[in-house]
Amino acid sequence: AATEQDADRRAYAVWVSEIMLQQTQVATVIDYYNRWMQVTAPHRVLLAAPLTQPPLCQVVSELAGRVPRTAETLQKLLPGVGRYTAGAIASISYGQATGVVDGNVIRVLCRLRCIGADSSSPAVIDRLWDMANALVDRSRPGDFNQALMELGATVCVPKAPLCGECPVKQHCRARRRLLGQPAPVPEVEDCGVGCPLCPPAEEPWDSSLGVTNFPRKAAKKQPRAERTATCVLERRGCRGALEYLIVQRPSSGLLAGLWEFPSLPLAQDLQEEKQRELLADHLQAWTGRPVATGGLRLIGEVIHIFSHIHQTYVVYSLPLDGDVTLDPALSPSRWVTVEEFHASAVSTAMKKVL
Repeated sequence: AATEQDADRRAYAVWVSEIMLQQTQVATVIDYYNRWMQVTAPHRVLLAAPLTQPPLCQVVSELAGRVPRTAETLQKLLPGVGRYTAGAIASISYGQATGVVDGNVIRVLCRLRCIGADSSSPAVIDRLWDMANALVDRSRPGDFNQALMELGATVCVPKAPLCGECPVKQHCRARRRLLGQPAPVPEVEDCGVGCPLCPPAEEPWDSSLGVTNFPRKAAKKQPRAERTATCVLERRGCRGALEYLIVQRPSSGLLAGLWEFPSLPLAQDLQEEKQRELLADHLQAWTGRPVATGGLRLIGEVIHIFSHIHQTYVVYSLPLDGDVTLDPALSPSRWVTVEEFHASAVSTAMKKVL
């Protein structure tokens, strides 16, 4: 990208590298990136991209193959291009004096400035972006941003950082604190009443951690407990094989778009008789006929732990005789064999239920 004279080719090269690097590590990306760039003519790929593949379709159909020149327009005009990617493309490709903030930059800035507040909170992230934009070298913003990210990736690493080799160690407040040196007096705007960047008073400095006291993250919340009634509807297919009804979850939220057995949330401490009634009413929409609570066979419970939810599935089964017409007005649904079930996009929790 550094030697490419064509601005759109240069932006394409940086764009591809940034998207690849968001998925995995540099060492893994290099070979794939080089092969991709060798076998494609970037500008032609950009112009000939299928119009069903945003954000390239925006560049082709609406921008005449011209990649936006600033971080603001990149983020505004191209779907899927966020703040970081826009900043990287604009600074590296076009020399715009705009900062970037990724995980490595967050770590470097939090240590340089002894930022002890939760580094994942929106308020702190906004302040880090302000710092990155203020620090970026106006004459070589792309080089500066890549150097800052590389510093975090190779020297200011999460564990056992190489502080002695750090080129900015004399500016690092976390290192000063580790060495018992007085920190410089902060600027008024950086440390006023209600400063959002300082560590909470109840979280003292841990001298054994040194500079790795920073950055800090909020303590993990205990997962909330939820209960869900799930029913495995069974029927004999036209070829005699046992089939199960699966329905598709909404396109947003937990397990978005995955397939599951008909389910509904349950209030905690709900009596079994009441949960049977609720489940029977829920299933009537899928079967098109009343469901007797006595026909629901309680199989047991399946526990599945998500990062923030301790989920208990109360599992029932219901054999059905004859054909069932599925209402197309409801969520997508279909009958599947065991083999088709496992080939479908189903969650690990539903595999446990089966």
